[in-house]
Amino acid sequence: MLKIEGYILLPDFETNTWLLWDEDSREAILVDPAAPSPDLLKRIEELKLKVKYIINTHGHMDHIGGNSWFKNHLSVPLMIHSADAPMLVNSAMNLSLYVGNPVSSAPPDVLLEDGMELSLGKYPVKVIHTPGHTPGGICLLADKFLISGDTLFEQSIGRTDLQGGNHQQIINSIKNKLFVLPD
Repeated sequence: MLKIEGYILLPDFETNTWLLWDEDSREAILVDPAAPSPDLLKRIEELKLKVKYIINTHGHMDHIGGNSWFKNHLSVPLMIHSADAPMLVNSAMNLSLYVGNPVSSAPPDVLLEDGMELSLGKYPVKVIHTPGHTPGGICLLADKFLISGDTLFEQSIGRTDLQGGNHQQIINSIKNKLFVLPD
C-alpha cells in the first residue's frame, strides 16, 4: 500500500512538502522540499525509508529551498520538468531574489517530461505536465494519490500572475489533464 505524509516546512508560505512511500519496499519519494529539515530527515530514518528521488513540482523558491540540503543528506537524484530546470539555479527566476533571500538549488539530475513513469516499489508514479502556474509545472499521480503542486488546490487554482504564469494554460491543464482522471 502507498502511504503519504505532508509537512509544512515554510509556514510563511504554507508550502506542502510530501513524503510518499511504498509500505512493502520502503521506497520513497520526497516532493517539494521547501527548506532543510532535520526533523523530516529523522522521520525518514524512523520509518526506515529508502528515498529514491527528490522531485520538484515546479521551480519556485518555496518548493526548492531544501533541495541541496536533502540531496546532500540522501544522495539521490533531483528531478524537475525541463521547462522549470533553469529556475533551480537562478534566484530571479525562482523569485527568491525579490523577497531578499536568494535561493539557489543543486541543478537537476533528471529532467522530467509529460507521461514519464517512475517506479516506487511496485507502484508507477506518472508525471503529468500541467503548465500555467509555471511553464514546467507538474503533478504526480501514484495509485489513488495526486500531488498537484501549485496547479490545483481545494477550492482554488495556482496563481498565474507571476513570471512565466499563464492563466489560460493552467485552466487547460486542469480541464484536460486533471479533470479527466478517474475518481
